[in-house]
Parts: sequence; structure tokens; C-alpha cells
Amino acid sequence: QVQLVESGGGLVQAGDSLRLSCATSGRIFSSMGWFRQAPGTEREFVASISWTGGRYYADSVKGRFTISRDNAKNTVYLQMNSLKPEDTAVYYCAVGKGLDIVTMAGAFVSWGQGTQVTVSS
Repeated sequence: QVQLVESGGGLVQAGDSLRLSCATSGRIFSSMGWFRQAPGTEREFVASISWTGGRYYADSVKGRFTISRDNAKNTVYLQMNSLKPEDTAVYYCAVGKGLDIVTMAGAFVSWGQGTQVTVSS
């Protein structure tokens, strides 16, 4: 099973930027996604990218976050700009079951261990 390792999280102030990376243990011929989970809440969809580069975002991050992938490096990124305190969560990357964009957690088959993002006001 493919392994995923997220990195790039940290403590920042509101308005700052972070770029999360998700390195995979091999080539991923499917869609990828980012989710996040704050304490006491369910894991929520953030962004997804298809094998061909199509993108889809949650309304809460649209215009501020950008998902991208570098298939040669087996890595997916999440560029997060204009961060807000409500973006504070553990962020997870995941591998989709197919080639197309998906948004439901059940449509992802492999998950990383997560990276903490904390945004102070």
C-alpha cells in the first residue's frame, strides 16, 4: 500500500501563507486530495486534484488555497494563502480511488498521518 507523508505545517499568524507537501512512496495514477480536521469536528474536504490536473475546492478555501501535483516527484502540494484562525486543523492528504476529482472521504483509499496547521489571530 502506498505511503503518504505530509509536511509543511506550523504556527502562523492570520494573513500568512503556508505550503503543505505530501510525498508519496510511488507513482499515483489517481486523484489526490487534502482534508482537514479540527478538534471535536469531523474530517472535512478541502481540495482535490484529478490525474489530469483538474481542481476542486471547498467553498471555505476557494480563492485562498491552491492544490497542485508534481507527478515526476510523486508529490502533491497545498498552497494556503490569507490564512484565518478557522483554518486551524490537522491537514491530511489522501489518494483517490480513481482518476477523477472526488470530495467524499470514503472515496479515498490511503491517508497520511497529518500535519498540524495553527493560525493565530
